[in-house]
Amino acid sequence: MSRTGDSTPPAPLQLIVGEEEFLAERAVSDLVRRVREHDSEVELRRFRTSEVIPDELAGHLSPSLFAEGRVIVLTHAQDATKDMVAAVARYAKDPAESIVLVAQHAGGAKGKALLDLMRKSGAHVTTCARITRADERSDFVHAEVRRHGGSITPGALAVLVEAVGSDLRELAAAAGQLVADTGGKIDEAGVRRYHRGRAESSGFAVADAAVAGDRRGALEALRWALVLGVPHVLIADALADSVRTLAKVGSAGRGDPNRLAGELGMPPWKIRKAQGLVRQWRPEQLAVAIAATARVNADVKGVAADPGYALERAVLAVVGARGAR
Repeated sequence: MSRTGDSTPPAPLQLIVGEEEFLAERAVSDLVRRVREHDSEVELRRFRTSEVIPDELAGHLSPSLFAEGRVIVLTHAQDATKDMVAAVARYAKDPAESIVLVAQHAGGAKGKALLDLMRKSGAHVTTCARITRADERSDFVHAEVRRHGGSITPGALAVLVEAVGSDLRELAAAAGQLVADTGGKIDEAGVRRYHRGRAESSGFAVADAAVAGDRRGALEALRWALVLGVPHVLIADALADSVRTLAKVGSAGRGDPNRLAGELGMPPWKIRKAQGLVRQWRPEQLAVAIAATARVNADVKGVAADPGYALERAVLAVVGARGAR
């Protein structure tokens, strides 16, 4: 039921720009799929730019005697040396018909020479900017559902994003599975049935209890989330998102959630919910909570020996900040 999208042969030079790894990986997969629709024997070769030397790359970019198709992917293209940029420049002047060269670049100033070179050489550009805002995640899920040929109600969309969290891989997987399981028409009841206890035991349930000052409820939700296998990073992200939301809504002052939605980049229901909580927080308390969520974000990504304990410590820190007078 999944839609295949564009089936035309891709241009021989491709540039994928952005920090959103999932979208970049998908862009590469889509390119390979399109090439293989015209030549099923095409070979995919993937190299980290800093780990391949220019002469070696030139060999991979040289057409074979039998004109066998290849897709050559240079990941982390922002790490390209001057010699590598020069090698790509030589190839870009006369790219081989049977080879697609893909440069995967994070964007930004680092390695800009290769970025500029690919653009000036006429490479097709695919942008994979990082998705950070709640409305962008909602748009992503909506697009995923449509990609699989389904439809989703606004209520179901809000519940699904809150239940799953910010990880695009999980959001994409959930959207695809729901389309398959519901026949393509996803409503709020269907999302809740599908996830059963997950929406109540997700990282957002932990965060909601913590910012409300509910110590017992936050710790209980955290333990259930860990038992259910919710990734540590998603719980940390949810905690940080809730605290940041309070700070943003608090700084915006009182106002109509519908009017503030565009300004703050979040749905009205979320603003309304935060407005009810932020009155119980002072700016200095929020500063303490923000510091705690920043610390746990690093902890769950490898700094802490025990990420579960780090999450518990962060939850207690947020609850403690909320309760400090």
